[in-house]
Amino acid sequence: MKFKIQFKDPDGVYEGTKDAANDSLEGVGHDLNEEELDELVLMRREKLVTALSKWVEHGEYITVEFDTEAGTATVVPA
Repeated sequence: MKFKIQFKDPDGVYEGTKDAANDSLEGVGHDLNEEELDELVLMRREKLVTALSKWVEHGEYITVEFDTEAGTATVVPA
C-alpha cells in the first residue's frame, strides 16, 4: 500500500539549516570577527534553504510517501 503523510516542523528546518551552516564553517573564523562569521552563517543557511525548497514548502512542510510493500519512504517534491 502507498500513502502520503505531510509533516510540519518550522523549527526543525530552521535549526537544521542553521546547524549545518555553522558546521560547514567550523574552523574558518580565526581571522573573522563575530559579525563577519554571523554573516557567513546567514549566507550559507540561505543557500541551504534554497536547495531544500525542492522538498520543503513554506519553510516548514515536507511530504513523505510510504510504500509498505516495497518497504520504502520517499520525500515528495514540493
